Amino acid sequence: MASSALFILAQTTAFSGGVGGLLGHVGWVAKGVLVLLAIFSLVSWAIILYKGISLQRAYGQSRTFLDVFRKSTKFSEVNSVCVQLQASPLVGVFQAGYQEVNQQVRGAGPAGQPAATPARPTIRSLESLSRALVRAATAEATRLERRITFLATTASVTPFVGLFGTVWGIMNAFEEIGRMGSANLAVVAPGISEALITTAMGLAAAIPAAFFFNLFNSRVKVLSSMMDDFALEFLNIVERNFT
Repeated sequence: MASSALFILAQTTAFSGGVGGLLGHVGWVAKGVLVLLAIFSLVSWAIILYKGISLQRAYGQSRTFLDVFRKSTKFSEVNSVCVQLQASPLVGVFQAGYQEVNQQVRGAGPAGQPAATPARPTIRSLESLSRALVRAATAEATRLERRITFLATTASVTPFVGLFGTVWGIMNAFEEIGRMGSANLAVVAPGISEALITTAMGLAAAIPAAFFFNLFNSRVKVLSSMMDDFALEFLNIVERNFT
């Protein structure tokens, strides 16, 4: 009779407080695991919100920039609107190409003296221009991918951190069984609760991180393709008008 009363009391004490009561019975190792997982989750969500907004702006401004670029008749006109579309990676590629074209058109002559401006401006090397565009596109792609790798780290690491908490909780459950000489629910429940809550927290951190990592990666690839296409388009215009 006394053992039955203790069993009911243990159940009530362990789970009467809901999630708060459950956390109150979690050991210090499991609490450390939960804090670590919470940090991963909070940082991941901050990155998700930031990159979601910034990538959306980058795509929208890139579409606007392409419209302006294709309707303009002079590079100087396009350059004048770049300050309003800084979120677009195409702006960085265009400015690198525009600077390279200007340097080649205004370059020094063979003797080191400023070259006379010809009736029709020409550039000396399309290869140099192509390299400048590629460097700019690589730099812009790196900027777009910044912080996204943390989501991949969260998606791959947090399930194992949660699994560590799970193993530790199971170990505690078996330890209590050995110490009490009983395998009833009142004995194993605290250890099992540690195991389950750390597992759930690990998945809660990993699943959104994995989803948004793949989503943002696909958006970065779209923007990278837009940069590659724009670089070719820029080269074609320069070849037609400056060679």
